[in-house]
Amino acid sequence: MFRTALRNVLAHKARLLMTVLAVTLGVAFVSGTLVFTDTLKKSLSGQSAKSYEGIAVSVTSYGQGRNEQGEKEGEPGLGQQTLDKIKALPGVDTVSGRVSGFAGVGDENGKLIGSGWSNQGANYTPVKDGKDPRYAFAQGAGPAKADEVALDKATADKGNYKVGDKVRVATNGPVKEYSLAGVFTTEDGAVQAGGSLVLFETKVAQELYLKPGYFQELSVGAKNGTSADKLLADIKPLLDKNTKAQTGAALAAEQAKQIEKGLSNLSTMLLVFAGISLFVGIFLIYNTFTMLVTQRTKELALLRAVGANRGQVMRSVLSEALVVGVLSAAVGLVSGIGLAIGIRSVIGSLGAKLPGGALVIAPGTVTAALVIGVVVTTVAAVLPAWRTGRIAPVAAMGSAHLPATSKSLLVRNILGSIISLGGIGLVLLGVSTGGNSGRMTMGGGAFFMLIGMIVLLPLLSKPVIGAVRPLLQKVFGVPGKLAAQNAVRNPRRTAVTAASLAIGLTLVTTLSVLGITVGKVVDRMSTEKLKADYRVSMSSDAGSLDKSVAETLSKAPGIKAVSPQTAGYFLVDGDFRAASGVNPATIGQLLNVEVLSGSLDSLGKGEVAVAEKTAKKQNFTVGTPLKVKYDDGQEASVKVGAIFKDMEGLLSPYVIDNKILTEHSEEMYIPEVYVNVDGGASKAAQQKVVDALGKNPAITVATQQDMRNEMGGMINTMLNIMYGLLGMALVISVLGVVNTLAMSVFERTQEIGMLRAIGLDRSRVKNMIRLEAVVISLFGAALGVVIGIFLAWAVGSTLAEAMPGYALILPWDRIGIFLLLAAVVGVLAAMWPARSAARLNMLTAIKTE
Repeated sequence: MFRTALRNVLAHKARLLMTVLAVTLGVAFVSGTLVFTDTLKKSLSGQSAKSYEGIAVSVTSYGQGRNEQGEKEGEPGLGQQTLDKIKALPGVDTVSGRVSGFAGVGDENGKLIGSGWSNQGANYTPVKDGKDPRYAFAQGAGPAKADEVALDKATADKGNYKVGDKVRVATNGPVKEYSLAGVFTTEDGAVQAGGSLVLFETKVAQELYLKPGYFQELSVGAKNGTSADKLLADIKPLLDKNTKAQTGAALAAEQAKQIEKGLSNLSTMLLVFAGISLFVGIFLIYNTFTMLVTQRTKELALLRAVGANRGQVMRSVLSEALVVGVLSAAVGLVSGIGLAIGIRSVIGSLGAKLPGGALVIAPGTVTAALVIGVVVTTVAAVLPAWRTGRIAPVAAMGSAHLPATSKSLLVRNILGSIISLGGIGLVLLGVSTGGNSGRMTMGGGAFFMLIGMIVLLPLLSKPVIGAVRPLLQKVFGVPGKLAAQNAVRNPRRTAVTAASLAIGLTLVTTLSVLGITVGKVVDRMSTEKLKADYRVSMSSDAGSLDKSVAETLSKAPGIKAVSPQTAGYFLVDGDFRAASGVNPATIGQLLNVEVLSGSLDSLGKGEVAVAEKTAKKQNFTVGTPLKVKYDDGQEASVKVGAIFKDMEGLLSPYVIDNKILTEHSEEMYIPEVYVNVDGGASKAAQQKVVDALGKNPAITVATQQDMRNEMGGMINTMLNIMYGLLGMALVISVLGVVNTLAMSVFERTQEIGMLRAIGLDRSRVKNMIRLEAVVISLFGAALGVVIGIFLAWAVGSTLAEAMPGYALILPWDRIGIFLLLAAVVGVLAAMWPARSAARLNMLTAIKTE
């Protein structure tokens, strides 16, 4: 029986090749994801371990903490006194202090080099022989003076900088020019991620990023014979509670875990889509084996007649599935390795430098590929194999196929209805619950609803396709009528074929509707609530602006209004609350704040404005006194001067005068400054703002359209990824439609011969097959679109409360494209079956049993 199974596999190469391809796509995605993430994890972990070579103990300061009264306590970092105490310990060889933060380097045109968020600055700390072991200098040496810097080689090459050149460097304040003392190579993660690294003299770095005389981190080297654990035990008593000490090995292991955790999100997302493709592939495999069993009815019956029992026949079919599964797993694994190499190349072409190293093909990856390929194929073939065992030898000799009984369809419809209604109920429960818990409930409901709809597809296919039959007949004549009839002749097979498209279109429609709706909300927020001509911020949100930015702009000619948006905290009646500091005189010109009661002018009198939701929750009204404690520990009593409509993303629930936050805070966090210019926004006006800031490469001057594009770009990127992954499901769907039509042509060979004999020419036979494919494809796509819109409405209902002005938008243009794409899938899939049907010899076809 096993030899028979192998012979059958080789006898149907073309159709089984499509099955292999379907499984291979899913396996390749799984194995490629595992190989890529395993390789990246090993490379990054190795890089992390290398960066801690020679470090016995690392000491990190978390800055000043707060006591129960909200007052700051402790040192801002690790002072020279702490460093000296550690250095005096027996067993300590070297101690070097580290301090770091954002630093941007401009090219010859003033443009920022590297990715904004990964552009870093740090101090150069010679340890022995006047060298810092973290950096290998290709040219020159480390900075030894306050006006010197060193650059990583990649940044120096991009900016065409050579030792001795003047380099424009920006942190969060004005641009400064430094002399380039040296160019170095490094394994630093920021540089590997496509950013830049600027090394300053230690005192300069301390002034820029912390405070003179303080470090963020100390790296301690041990003398020969001294263990890291012993050194750690000696160092801990010298530290305060806001400081943490770890051995270099422990810190490297901790970073390896963080790397693994960070990569797990990427891995999970890719594996989810691999799972979806495999799930879609199950329908194709099921169809393939159903078709093969149907075509071999006589052969299988003959085996039964000569002594093979039901179990042997079933095992024969399952053996075929096993062979196909092993082959698919092997091809998928090889393809996955190629996919992993491709992903590395693509990421490298985008500017990120992934650490080198050989590909990691773990035993678990090979096992996963083999198990997935075999299990998916075998599970999908179980039902066709079971039906094989039910073939009655005598009935099969007469070429009687085994159509589904009305009883089995009734059971299927009842089961599908129960599952669908249960899924819909869970989705509606999630809508009423709201929040994250509601969305989790919705996820489970969506899964069951989709499964239930797939089970119900045979029942749905007849009325839906029957409704379009008159249109097909009117437009395409006899081929249209026959296509509609053929599409519902075997509702099970039609349902299985349509299911693959339904799944893909459900996912894409849901995310498309949500993405476009959220994008419109953000767009309205920026146009309705933001009146400023420009928003000034650090490139790629790389930190806080210096207070000098607002001061410089307020003095620049042509600038009409400036308001720094300061982020801060204070204690209100004993609880920490986020506060926004603004310029009371100009905020009304820059933001469209809807005041419900009171006046924003009260901010200039030292009063506070409170958002509507917070005011209702705390029972605040205009005139309510609040007992507050500021960042420096000073207490005060302030009145609520205004209640305003919530402005999530633009203003915190509490708004006060910037001067008050500045008076009570040593360091201010200023994420953005809003600006209005004389004459309104224009290219020339934008350039005036850029020039006023000294053409600072680290600062972005964004228009309202830039701000809209910023959020819209994120949403569009997510949708484009989804559309790309949908392409994989569509490839599998094409193969499924090809299989279905090929099976349909086989079963109707005699019928097609008769149609040819009574006058249906070859072109109309082709049209009949094409239209059948289009009808099945559009049926699945339309169902997916309907379910996708329902799920988008459900998820959107839970977002509406957090997003004022949220209203569901249906992107009919994209939905039309999805349906058109489904029709194209049908036409392409029908090419081979239609050609085969048209080429049938009518006399031979009529004699076919």
